[in-house]
Amino acid sequence: MPLAESGVREHLRGVAAGLLTPFDDDLDIEHDELAANATTLYDGGIRTFLASANISEYHSLTRQERVDVTATAVDALPSDVCVLAGVGGSTASARELIDAYDRIGVDGMMIMPPDHTYVHERGLLRYYEKLAEASTAPLVPYVKGFNPSINYLRDLAGLDGVVGIKYAIEDAVKLGAAASTTGDDVVWVDGLAEPFAVSFWNEGIEGFSAGVSNFRPEVGLALFEALTEENWGRARELRNICLPYQNFRDQTGQNNSLDGAISVPAVKKGLELAGLRGGAVREPIRSLSADDERRAEELYDQLDDDIERLID
Repeated sequence: MPLAESGVREHLRGVAAGLLTPFDDDLDIEHDELAANATTLYDGGIRTFLASANISEYHSLTRQERVDVTATAVDALPSDVCVLAGVGGSTASARELIDAYDRIGVDGMMIMPPDHTYVHERGLLRYYEKLAEASTAPLVPYVKGFNPSINYLRDLAGLDGVVGIKYAIEDAVKLGAAASTTGDDVVWVDGLAEPFAVSFWNEGIEGFSAGVSNFRPEVGLALFEALTEENWGRARELRNICLPYQNFRDQTGQNNSLDGAISVPAVKKGLELAGLRGGAVREPIRSLSADDERRAEELYDQLDDDIERLID
């Protein structure tokens, strides 16, 4: 049975791991491997999961595949978790996807960043209102890829059905200005993973999405504990050991000028190095080059040593 709104809020106050979609060499989904990854992350302490998310290669999945990978996650995980499912596209398409997720029994809908070329803030708010009307499950809008006003963020937080906002803009001041005017009914979540968790915490976040914690969850859990205890020195140490691999994710890769192009394959490589299944990627993403594979291995070894020093 899906969580109540209060339960979803409580799960957002923690570390949310994205479930990447493992593809085989023919680019078919490996559902058994996805289920095994989810179970391993659960055993590692993760209780909030993002299925069919941006990092899951949402835009490379068909509508049915989004439903199927989400169903795999829900079926594989125990009842004490929160599963948020990615939703996007036109209002009609998004409502159809929400209906399918409702039948699976997801706990909430993570509304993907707008991918329309021309976006109006009031139009976006109406979009969320219509999606909220489509389901009793709560919404968590994902704010990324555009630069909204503080007033927009405040209004977004005030919409019926919105229980959290995944904030992924590199602007702590804007976050603080918006979050300071909202109450406990909305949980602000750092959508830029471990590197921004410390600075964003002081501006109002109560949880964060996983970066390297997608394959080494103990890092994110230790960081969340340090933040909760206001142990800023330890929090910064833990944040800092994540930076090399996270900065690597921001790079372009070979024969490319677009930043962040290797983000997903870099995390999939981290999964493989941690003994999980990463698998191939679908276009328009490309696999790591041989040089980037070696660099990922070096950075993972460095991360592993730092985890042993600070956590184990």
